[in-house]
Amino acid sequence: MDARVDPLAALGLSLGDANVIRNAGAMVSDDVLRSLRLSHSVLGVRRALLIGHTDCAGHASDADAESALRDGLRRIRGSGAVPDAFGLEALIYDVRTGALAPLA
Repeated sequence: MDARVDPLAALGLSLGDANVIRNAGAMVSDDVLRSLRLSHSVLGVRRALLIGHTDCAGHASDADAESALRDGLRRIRGSGAVPDAFGLEALIYDVRTGALAPLA
């Protein structure tokens, strides 16, 4: 939800190219799971990127933000909201450099 992050620009996309679900701390809440389920089942979405960012006020450190992303991936996979074949990965956006990198 951070105004320093424009997910469409960071991914090289335009308005209408992606469904974007935003919330504080990139936390996978019940609302996120419901939105993913509907995006997949109704709109045919086959892939999702869970994106967190550095210097996040929702986490005590960048390491905590990365840990929350890993937890989010596990929560999505364990929820049954999307099928096993659904593409899912986590990325970190560096607010200082604008770089987007896969979660290590």
